[in-house]
Amino acid sequence: MLDFAAIDFETATSRRDSACSVAVVEIAGGKLVDSYYTLIRPPRNYYNWFNVQIHGITSKDTEEAPDFADIWPALSSHLAGRIVVAHNARFDMSVLRACLRSAQLAAPSFFYADTVAISRKVWPDLENHKLDTVGHFLHIDFHHHQALDDAKTCAAIPICAAREIGEPDFRGLARHIGIRILPFRPTQH
Repeated sequence: MLDFAAIDFETATSRRDSACSVAVVEIAGGKLVDSYYTLIRPPRNYYNWFNVQIHGITSKDTEEAPDFADIWPALSSHLAGRIVVAHNARFDMSVLRACLRSAQLAAPSFFYADTVAISRKVWPDLENHKLDTVGHFLHIDFHHHQALDDAKTCAAIPICAAREIGEPDFRGLARHIGIRILPFRPTQH
């Protein structure tokens, strides 16, 4: 079965531990079965102008939001034991690592894969493989840099790729197109 989760973080600054929103969608049998979204109060509730221009979240939006440690129990329940995908997974996994380290929290065991790699293998002729480009190619109407929309669009990539390739599960898709599924290591830099 095509079972996995897709995650997307937005950050308040260039610091990886400055998550200000996160979304996870869970896919079972190729269908969306659950979603989780929350704003997060970043350290000192400080934002860079550049980041605000990207996602539109401000310190006013998160002044009463929970911090990362407060949202971690709910977030970790969506990741534990799953394959988790992200578009440019290196970024999202580095945000997760930094937030865990900053809050001194333990990570659950899960694996991850990059939907940029999937899109490059399955649709190599696209102009580029940015999430908005791939989303438009797949005819998905979404608000880029809104974490829940980005997570849903990210989840659509392996679903559409599996359908196109004819693979019924995520590991089969990964083997068929030659992408890696990696264990999440909370101490990796």
